[in-house]
Amino acid sequence: MLDSLGNLKRTHHCSQLTAKDLGEEVVLMGWVLRRRDHGGVIFMDLRDREGITQVVFNPEFNKAVHDKAHAIRSEFVLAVRGTVVHRPDGMINPNMKTGEIDVMVSELRILNRSQTPPFVLDDDAQVSENIRLRYRYLDMRRPELQNSLILRHRAAATIRSYLNESGFLDIETPFLTKSTPEGARDYLVPSRVNPGQFYALPQSPQIFKQLLMMAGFDKYYQIVRCFRDEDLRTDRQPEFTQIDVEMSFVSEEDVMDMTEGMMAALFKEILGIELNLPFKRLTYEEATGRFGLDKPDLRFGLELKDVSDIIINSEFKTFANVARAGGLVKAVNAKGCIDLSRKEIDNLTEFVAIYKAKGLAWIKVRPDAWQSPIAKFFTDSEKASLADRLDMEPGDLVFFIADQRKVVNEALGHLRNHLGHKLGLVDNDQYDFVWVTEFPLMEYDEDEKRYVAVHHPFTAPLERDIGRLTQDPHAVLSRAYDLVVNGIEIGGGSIRNHHRAVQEKVFEALGMDRETYENKFGFMLEALDFGAPPHGGIALGFDRLVMLMAKESSIRDVIAFPKTQKAACLLTGAPCGASPLQLQEISLKVRTLKG
Repeated sequence: MLDSLGNLKRTHHCSQLTAKDLGEEVVLMGWVLRRRDHGGVIFMDLRDREGITQVVFNPEFNKAVHDKAHAIRSEFVLAVRGTVVHRPDGMINPNMKTGEIDVMVSELRILNRSQTPPFVLDDDAQVSENIRLRYRYLDMRRPELQNSLILRHRAAATIRSYLNESGFLDIETPFLTKSTPEGARDYLVPSRVNPGQFYALPQSPQIFKQLLMMAGFDKYYQIVRCFRDEDLRTDRQPEFTQIDVEMSFVSEEDVMDMTEGMMAALFKEILGIELNLPFKRLTYEEATGRFGLDKPDLRFGLELKDVSDIIINSEFKTFANVARAGGLVKAVNAKGCIDLSRKEIDNLTEFVAIYKAKGLAWIKVRPDAWQSPIAKFFTDSEKASLADRLDMEPGDLVFFIADQRKVVNEALGHLRNHLGHKLGLVDNDQYDFVWVTEFPLMEYDEDEKRYVAVHHPFTAPLERDIGRLTQDPHAVLSRAYDLVVNGIEIGGGSIRNHHRAVQEKVFEALGMDRETYENKFGFMLEALDFGAPPHGGIALGFDRLVMLMAKESSIRDVIAFPKTQKAACLLTGAPCGASPLQLQEISLKVRTLKG
């Protein structure tokens, strides 16, 4: 028979006791992390969400309680009453918050027993992620994961406080809405009362927050769940959380200033870090030109250099032909890496192939000559120009890629990041924020054979480029901006189209005819006709932000109940089949597609 709490009341959490509490009678409740029997005296580490306290069962102090303690094992749930005592000399644990004291137990209640856990609930235990997700309720007892979720709570509270004090209103928007597939795939929800009709779960509250601006609410925010049916990675989940903000009568600078203030308040409150304001600014062209990617990691150098003009007339035809055809030849100097083996270089060649690069040329700079299969093709003048532009010195290893602009930038950009970590150039305690601005408004999709929005179709073009929408859409730049920290995009936003005529031009440039965009977005266009104010905003990935602050490598480690990379919940077994009756009620029939 298990004990009950009765009138026993917890007086302290397990991390709250110090030497100041010596002699005080306390009541603690929690789980047994470890049990040790030292010659008759039993020691247990009692754990709750706040921390750990060692409790002691001594037969000389209370034999009945000591006898009862023999039955206790790991993860039993206990309530204990006892006296705070100082640990004996030589047994103080300086690495433990409560390492100076013990609680000598005078009363014990076993509130529940536990089976042997499938893994040890220590932060250092090596356990597969699938096992951890299968038993997530046990996994979340680990201090590391608990601390990450507590940090997440504190971050959300800080953000709400900042936005509330800045005059923003927290307004909920619908989860069941209309499918507007202009981004990732929507999750569809069948309607029982409207057979054959479907809702979609929102990829973001984009349309609704713009409608709130048109309704006159001026400043809106939500910390909101969003849903995307897309291929998953360490920083993606089918359901995720974003900080959603929208403002009326603003420019890009207003949104950036507000966001920087929010980040400064967040990092000061949670991590005690003073961020340098304002954040750095790079245009999209600058970011991709210098770092290859539109989410550059600025914690280290290794900037990319365009050498197309130097080699366009060289005897190395592989490079020269690409440059003459309008492609790009760029290089990155891995300073001091001359000792990389041929095997390591081959591995890097395989690495850039992931990003569609057809090869990776290289030059090792020896004191007396260049060592490389391609060195013989360059004249002394070309070598001098390359050495000057790439700051080539003895001991350096320079990598080159020649291809179309997108391939070169992405492949070398990812190689740059890889080398930054491999060479130990990255300071993991540094947070380097940068705004990337003036993105292309749209890009051509070879699969769909049409232009698609780089951000979303409501992003405003730069005013100077509005006239190009009809004849030269790929050259149109947008009033979009992304916030990047340590090479990870944590937010993106834009100033929106608030004139119907401009919005229609954007839809047409994206290949939509009037019937299509009226069917998808007619209600939005109608709202623009009723005095829509200039407006803009930003959405910040809350999971990614917490992941960075907690120094985790996956957003699954800062979400209470995440999905796997196959969008499955191993704890509950979702997704799963539906009963024939459920399918009948929503007018659906499941059939398996062959092949």
